[in-house]
Amino acid sequence: MAPRRPDRAAGVQVFKLAEAARASRASSVALAAVGVLWGGWAAYIPDIKARVAAGDDAFGMALMAAAAGSMVSMQLAPAIIARAGRAMMPVAGAIAALAALSPLAAADTAGLALALFVMGASVAMLDISANIRLSVEEAARGLPLMNLAHAAFSFAFAIAALAAALARRAGWPPEQFLPLSAAAILILAVATWEGRGWRAAPPPPEGATAGGLWPAVLPVAAIMFLSFICENATDSWSALHIERTLGAAQGVGGYGPAMLGLTMGLGRLGGQVAAARLGERGLIFWSAVLGVVGALVTALAPVPWVGVLGVALLGFGVAVTVPSANTILGRLVRPDQRGVAISRAWVFGFLGFFIGPTLMGQVSEAFGLRWSFAFVGLLMAAILPCVVLVGRRQRAAQA
Repeated sequence: MAPRRPDRAAGVQVFKLAEAARASRASSVALAAVGVLWGGWAAYIPDIKARVAAGDDAFGMALMAAAAGSMVSMQLAPAIIARAGRAMMPVAGAIAALAALSPLAAADTAGLALALFVMGASVAMLDISANIRLSVEEAARGLPLMNLAHAAFSFAFAIAALAAALARRAGWPPEQFLPLSAAAILILAVATWEGRGWRAAPPPPEGATAGGLWPAVLPVAAIMFLSFICENATDSWSALHIERTLGAAQGVGGYGPAMLGLTMGLGRLGGQVAAARLGERGLIFWSAVLGVVGALVTALAPVPWVGVLGVALLGFGVAVTVPSANTILGRLVRPDQRGVAISRAWVFGFLGFFIGPTLMGQVSEAFGLRWSFAFVGLLMAAILPCVVLVGRRQRAAQA
């Protein structure tokens, strides 16, 4: 009987992955739409930055408008989701498809900042809706879903970034590529509709209070904040680093964001299985260590292909940190509080998604992009003590 145990174990894993894929279908499609938007945008950053004649510092500051839009959106998300129900993700996705075209109307840095505010608000609403939906299903089904669903984002991001890189090399301007990206987002938005499988979050228990969330939210939000800084800093500046610092030809820089998305997708698929062995905290810890190595390789790269390799290692490093942190937070709070807790964590954490490129711009302006990626390595290392704090909170909650 003993030789059959690995086969049975493998069969159980395949069954669980299939069940998780069904349970997370709509949210995975929504996150894929987010990936398509950011992937196409990332590869065309050099062109869009040049057309508004923005320096590194000014361009980094323009990206902060997207942070403002996302924060407003995420604050409103729980109340809007409670009213919109199953229509939330399709509607948010359709709005995001229109917002993906907004950078085309920007003639200067101020216009780009306005476009990014709209884009950040619309994409954040779709993103947080998908994550709250995943948390509800994780609790109801007793299955981890976050890493698998977030893999859809990463693969879509990689495909969009690669397609945009090839389009740039073929001479396509943003006006030719971004409408195709918007059409893909709209199709995916329609596919997020759920029928009878949709379920609302459970009501609060009798006599329960609404407070007491911040001790659980803050250490998880810190992990998300640092992870998002590193992820989007790499996303936004790797193409410029590969082309400008390492001397690659035009369009080759887009392979950096594409590789980031590909390795994040692979890392999240692996994380779906590895979490059973390491646990979410262990998975975050060792991934952060790998991210430090990737950042240093990127910073010290002598030639473009080594830079792409460093970005790949960074992708594996940041792959599981945010989805695994979401899962941990969902277990630390009451079922009825998951939506509010996740939105609060994302308001703080997602700010890093936009602060990252801005910080990179500031450091690059002063010292160059090599030092910017060294700074990313330092931030990845800062995740490690946050994991220790999360462990203490988990033990306190179990006591």
